[in-house]
Amino acid sequence: MTVEKAIFAGGCFWCMVKPFEEQPGIIKVISGYTGGHTVNPTYQEVASHTTGHTEAIEITFDPEIISYEQLVEIYWHQTDPTDAMGQFQDRGDSYRPVIFVDGPEQRRIAEASKQRLADSEKFTKPIVTTIEDVKPFYAAEEEHQDFYKKNPFRYQIEEMGGRADFIKQHWND
Repeated sequence: MTVEKAIFAGGCFWCMVKPFEEQPGIIKVISGYTGGHTVNPTYQEVASHTTGHTEAIEITFDPEIISYEQLVEIYWHQTDPTDAMGQFQDRGDSYRPVIFVDGPEQRRIAEASKQRLADSEKFTKPIVTTIEDVKPFYAAEEEHQDFYKKNPFRYQIEEMGGRADFIKQHWND
């Protein structure tokens, strides 16, 4: 089996896992941190907005079953691509929307997808999600893994913090 990875940031990583994990071809989804300047940051350090990291998910997938392009499409449906400084109730640089690409093929796919989204005029504001090269990814502490399974009530509260309504409003196609 061929295995590839994708890394996406789109607000709180707790809310990003489930939509990907439920897809066929997904081997695992890990919550973590990337894009910063310190090694092995903790949740508290990232939350302090001093490490430069953003909360993200690392998806290991089988490209024979689900393509990177399909993952990017799912990603857009989980974020507000017009909000550069956070997502929904989560504010600050550690919640910014980023597609971290690993190589020219992922970059080509992500940029083309972003352009299609902009051309669709689905949003009245510009698409500001950045596309950046992959940086070291650090898994979050165990209590942040599979959060929606371990803490369904808290997950529902987080999900209802504007994310679910936004998704229904903009992605009801």
